[in-house]
Amino acid sequence: MAGDTSDSPAEPAPRTDTAAAGSGPEPKPRKRRRGLWSVTLPGCWGALLFGCLSFTPSLLPRGGILQGLICGIDAALGYAAGVLAARVWRAFADRDPRPPRRRSWTVLFLGAAVLFGLSFGFGQYWQYRIRELMGVSDYNVPLAVVSPLVAALVFGLLLLTARGVRGLYRRLVRLLKRWIGPRAASAVGWIAVAALVWALVTGLLLDGLVGLANNAFSVRDTTTEEGAHRPTTTLRSGGPGSLVPWDSLGLQGRNFTGTGPSKGAIEKFTGRPATEPIRSYSGLASSDDTESRAAQAVADLTRQGGFRRANLLVMTTTGSGWVDPAAVDTFEYLSGGDSATVAIQYSYLPSWLSYLVDQSKAREAGRALFDAVYDTWSKLPSGNRPRLFVAGESLGSFGGETAFSGEYDLRNRTAGTLFAGPPAFNTLFREFSDHRDAGSPEVRPVYKGGRTVRFTNDPAEKIPPADRPWNGTRVLYLMHPSDPIVWWSPRLVYAEPDWIGQHPGDDVLEQMVWLPLVTFWQVTADLPFAADVPSGHGHTYVTEYVDAWHAVMRPADVTAQDLDRLKDIIAADK
Repeated sequence: MAGDTSDSPAEPAPRTDTAAAGSGPEPKPRKRRRGLWSVTLPGCWGALLFGCLSFTPSLLPRGGILQGLICGIDAALGYAAGVLAARVWRAFADRDPRPPRRRSWTVLFLGAAVLFGLSFGFGQYWQYRIRELMGVSDYNVPLAVVSPLVAALVFGLLLLTARGVRGLYRRLVRLLKRWIGPRAASAVGWIAVAALVWALVTGLLLDGLVGLANNAFSVRDTTTEEGAHRPTTTLRSGGPGSLVPWDSLGLQGRNFTGTGPSKGAIEKFTGRPATEPIRSYSGLASSDDTESRAAQAVADLTRQGGFRRANLLVMTTTGSGWVDPAAVDTFEYLSGGDSATVAIQYSYLPSWLSYLVDQSKAREAGRALFDAVYDTWSKLPSGNRPRLFVAGESLGSFGGETAFSGEYDLRNRTAGTLFAGPPAFNTLFREFSDHRDAGSPEVRPVYKGGRTVRFTNDPAEKIPPADRPWNGTRVLYLMHPSDPIVWWSPRLVYAEPDWIGQHPGDDVLEQMVWLPLVTFWQVTADLPFAADVPSGHGHTYVTEYVDAWHAVMRPADVTAQDLDRLKDIIAADK
């Protein structure tokens, strides 16, 4: 237990007087209870070790507050590990705990000053290197200085929480001993307290916080951002004649249909006559369930003439219904506007929170939307069908994958697929990566010689394997080496992944190493800030869509200079 204090310094027993000198046996000294803040020497060494290791680099730059949070959590884990190690050692040595000598505490304090100081210094240097790799200039010196204080506060709160749980367990055991034996009381007490903690964390805290967030973001979903205007064309959901009311689209739906490149902007880029792109969308308020929202979006797409366009894109959104404008705008520019895009909303929650709690909704939405589109598309004469593409970013890639069973299904039912920043739990992504060709690294795997599915960190370079043919349908995964969404997994707690053991990638420090427990919390802390770095790093995909879509769509008469100009357009719109 993290709160064990069996190795804490011994305290002198209080003096007692006998009732009368030489009369009767001397009473036993009363054992004084240790305070809440008493600590053990093995636990402190464990906390120091884990706290120092928390300064090792991870995927993204860390500010002072975040570093303090990680350090405090790791220190608490280290304290628990130290206490557990001491108990195991005593069990094998078959001896009781002994109070440490005063010299042992002196050694600890001196060692802590030296080790923590060195770790803090190296940590700041590594953070400087990461910021340099990513072109990040923001650095708050005062917050970096106070990070050890934040760590101490977090460590103290976690220690008190653990001891509160331990105290509850002991009280329950004493109560149960009135009716059952000591061993049974200990077992029942442990099970009861563990169940209570689990219920509080997953039920009251997690469900309660998710519920509050859902309510808050549902209110935000009724607003409209500046720059998004109700369409005046019949080619957009929410516009004249639309089957989906403007007010029901939600915040991100209105952003999707109320913005985007116009016919004139596309003509300016291509230098040729263009077509106004079609965009169809259905929000949470548009219909009661996922299947009916998908049907509504496809019905509006049919009304708009989307199935008569040359290129049709099925876009699975992130949690809040967000569609990355860089992905869709690029698709429309490269198709000369002769395109239609359809998407639906399945949650109010932002992407990073949906990533943790809304996976089932993303799966249902991705499958329902593609199935509804494919049902109409497959009934068209083969010569009059648009080229069918699928795309999604982050949780959208997870939802987009669920409509397909594997490589052959993607190749047979689509003209091309582009998934950006796929989470590690994506079924097909995991299958392709885990069964990659021998010798290919996890950060840029090669699957089946790259015949259909390929992976890239930078699509502007040659996509490996560049010397092998890539005919027919192209499926491309776009992922940055520094994207924590791609690499986070519960397995980081206990197993070293290949992407760390191998060369980690161009924007990840080689000094990043895997450490049990520590690396998991470092990458977990990176998740909420995955998109707070410049394009080309972390979970920020912007101009990469230009070269990625160019590789997947293979449009005619588009030069390298055209791609450079389009990157400037996409970056400016972002």
